Amino acid sequence: MAHSSQLGFQDAASPIMEELLYFHDHALMAVFLISTLVLYIITAMMTTKLTNTNSMDAQEIEMVWTVMPAIILIVIALPSLRILYLMDEINDPHLTVKAIGHQWYWSYEFTNYENIMFDSYMMPMQDLLAGEFRLLEVDNRMVVPMESPIRMLISAEDVLHSWAVPSLGIKTDAIPGRLNQATFIMSRPGMFYGQCSEICGANHSFMPVVVETTPLNYFQAWASHMLEI
Repeated sequence: MAHSSQLGFQDAASPIMEELLYFHDHALMAVFLISTLVLYIITAMMTTKLTNTNSMDAQEIEMVWTVMPAIILIVIALPSLRILYLMDEINDPHLTVKAIGHQWYWSYEFTNYENIMFDSYMMPMQDLLAGEFRLLEVDNRMVVPMESPIRMLISAEDVLHSWAVPSLGIKTDAIPGRLNQATFIMSRPGMFYGQCSEICGANHSFMPVVVETTPLNYFQAWASHMLEI
């Protein structure tokens, strides 16, 4: 969870989000260099004595301003395509979780287990404990093991929703009658917060997502407890 004083992206909790942060810095540097060059050209044009106003042909500069943008686009596009491939590729997930959006709560089904399914509602303010986040805490968190490939199957029961957790680099639409999928690997333990990112009705802002990551042995103990309920 990002601190209130933090600007920009939240701290990455998955390799995909780390790649997205690196790509953001990479693209931002390209934009900074382009802006610096344009500012220099504007300054030079405003301060020059215009000694070459009669030039009718400049093949060299035309070649430069045609080739340079093409090179810049390639430099930005290649890492972008690589990240798109990594986000779409799902190989041998250790756990599959189905998230279903409702008005206005989430329900989860752990398909690797026969009877682990539960609803996740936002925690009322009067039930919050010290240190818990208002409008972000839920009564049943989605618990997953760290350092394991997780596949999310995301759908909706009624209207369009969107399952989004910024720290994981995931924002996937939940569409009635359709299964979308996403993948992530949690690189560290903790609790990571998100919300529905699709305007889905009057209580759109009151269906948060909480993903709790634990070591494998703690997850197995949690799964055993859920099977006993």
